[in-house]
Amino acid sequence: MPGAGGFLSWWGRNLAAWLPLRARQALGMDRGRLLLQVQGDAVSLRLQRGAELRELGVLPGLAGYADPAAAELAALAGPNAVVAHTSDPLAPLLPSGLADLPRWLLLPAASSLRRRLALPAAAAERLRDVVGFEIDRQTPFTADAVAFDARVLARRDADGQLDAELVAVPRQALTTQLAAIGPLADSLAGVDVAGADGMPLAVNLLPPAQRRSHSDPFRLWNLALAAVALVAIAATMWQLLANRRSAADALEQTIASHAVAARNAAAQRQELIGLIEGQAFLDRTRAERPSTIELIDELSKRLPDSTYLEKLAIEDNSLLLIGLSREASSLIARLQGTQLWRSPALTGAVQPDPTSGRDRFTLTAEIGPPRAEAARGQ
Repeated sequence: MPGAGGFLSWWGRNLAAWLPLRARQALGMDRGRLLLQVQGDAVSLRLQRGAELRELGVLPGLAGYADPAAAELAALAGPNAVVAHTSDPLAPLLPSGLADLPRWLLLPAASSLRRRLALPAAAAERLRDVVGFEIDRQTPFTADAVAFDARVLARRDADGQLDAELVAVPRQALTTQLAAIGPLADSLAGVDVAGADGMPLAVNLLPPAQRRSHSDPFRLWNLALAAVALVAIAATMWQLLANRRSAADALEQTIASHAVAARNAAAQRQELIGLIEGQAFLDRTRAERPSTIELIDELSKRLPDSTYLEKLAIEDNSLLLIGLSREASSLIARLQGTQLWRSPALTGAVQPDPTSGRDRFTLTAEIGPPRAEAARGQ
């Protein structure tokens, strides 16, 4: 994805900025760089870490530097032999922690030509290539005659533009500076230009093909630590997932064990509700109608002594009386006016019984209070 590398680099730098300087140095995030600046016949050596510049010392002129061991090898090999300089003049002077830092040549501010440019924001991805087409218009030199680079000064979100600066140095001046540092020119990671305040501008005028990449001594440690961190995170996530699965299985077993008891409790509750409702129905039914003893007692009080019953039947809400009486015609009047039954009536005709000299009757009634009183009670 375009811009992903730049975003990750920016993101990493901003995260690292929250760490203390010693922590960044210990993690290899801000190791710094060595700046070589030619001052007459000598070379000034400085250490830059962030916005801090520290003087390390001054080296004598290196233009005619020769390795004694190389001279001896040349004498043994013969006059036609070519022996390269193998010694590093900085190695004996620097501690082991600084000897492997990237080395940059710092040019004086007067040797450079700087031009401010307004470019579209999309040009930031290939800024050096874009400003390369502006050299002929912005400087009196051609692109082949200068070593150049560009940097972003500011981004304007309002109009989608960015302010950039073109920094160019004639190749002849750059060649003179490289010759002044002798064999160290082959070990340079870049060439920067000092600003008006002496601080580097953070550009690299050295062509990409001539830049020497310095391996980070903490790279393997960082990769190892990153691998360990990834393994630890994966193990933690796996353990967390295993714990969640174990908890889910235990919960499922607990729910399953309680489900049977819950179903039994629900069935018992439903059965109890049925029993309670049935009992309530029986109680209501019993309260709405009189008991058999009450009916018989009331009949005994209301029937005359000359009447006896052959049959007394109580079915649901019906009362049936079959018997013999000398006062059969007055039985309806006698049975009225009670709260235990209503609507007494003779069924069929009253027939005389020649054997007993009484009249045979069949009488029916509805068990319960009179309807008008029942309605008022409701």
